[in-house]
Amino acid sequence: MRNINWKKRLLQAFWILAGIGTVVLMGAAMQQKNRKTCTDIRIDISGAEEHMFIDEKDILQLLNTGGKVIGTTVRTLNLRSMETGVERNPWVRNAEMYFDNQQVLQVHIEEREPIARVFTIQGESFYLDSAGMRLPLSDKISARVPMFTGFPSGKAILSKPDSMLLRDVVKLGKYIQSDSFLMAQVSQIDITPQATFEMIPLVGDHVVALGNADNLDRKFDRLYTFYKQAWLQKGVNYYEKLDVQFDNQVVAIRKGTAKARMDSLAASKIMEAVMMVPDIAAVEMPAGNTPLSKKDSVTQPVVKPEKVKEPVKENKTVKTITNNNNKRNTNPLSKKVDSKKGVGTATKEKETKQPKAVMGKRN
Repeated sequence: MRNINWKKRLLQAFWILAGIGTVVLMGAAMQQKNRKTCTDIRIDISGAEEHMFIDEKDILQLLNTGGKVIGTTVRTLNLRSMETGVERNPWVRNAEMYFDNQQVLQVHIEEREPIARVFTIQGESFYLDSAGMRLPLSDKISARVPMFTGFPSGKAILSKPDSMLLRDVVKLGKYIQSDSFLMAQVSQIDITPQATFEMIPLVGDHVVALGNADNLDRKFDRLYTFYKQAWLQKGVNYYEKLDVQFDNQVVAIRKGTAKARMDSLAASKIMEAVMMVPDIAAVEMPAGNTPLSKKDSVTQPVVKPEKVKEPVKENKTVKTITNNNNKRNTNPLSKKVDSKKGVGTATKEKETKQPKAVMGKRN
């Protein structure tokens, strides 16, 4: 018969009994804890550095939707269901809950932070977070974020082009928020019908054409360089539009250039419209206030009055004749025309001729 190592067996039995005792004690402790009630709620909200669109009062209201939590036994509270109910709020990104040893409900909330505010062409407005999720407006606070105007759709389900445009809005909004100069300079960003962006600054009466949301670092580097040079040379209000969407250049349009082009275009359209208007024919109106009949409405030709020719006054021509005795005769020429000479001779006599002097013979 083998010798039994009683020492080893006793050690094994001890550990088995210790394990069983631990399990029993933990089970009793859990039973005792479940029979206890919730004593308090502590809420911690993170994720929002500047804007608090949801506070402890809002979280408590969400927690107490199914009944008051404080005073309720711990085992009757479904923490997972409570987390899901709190996360239904659009401003809550994530919610975690647990009880500590003092039966205090610890609630950790991660709040969504807006990065842009969007105005649609239908007049609607909403916020966007970094994930592109729409957030409703709040009556408590208005976030100081970049504003985008002219978004084409306010529907919950967007088309593919609108979804791509929304991603560009998020990308541009993040970039502007990360730069303190742009946050102080940008007033709003307009979305054009071509799905491009035009920035309207606070300082300076001009517009900056950005194009799409690609290569934002290069575009704003060109804008910074131009600002440094233009403000020193021409001033901030010299240009009307700056286009930075092309590589290695900034297209600057001086004030008044675009208006002059628009005025010339409008003038040309007006002239084309005037040339297309038909001439108005003269219509002979009947006497009195009798309305025109079909017969009377026939266009009558316009008779131009003949000009009356006034008789031409004939100037009397004085012909000076010097005779042989050196005496001048200043009698006017006779109007009578010799019948033999005819009408042609009379016409010639009307012409003024330079008189010729007749010199006498020398003795």
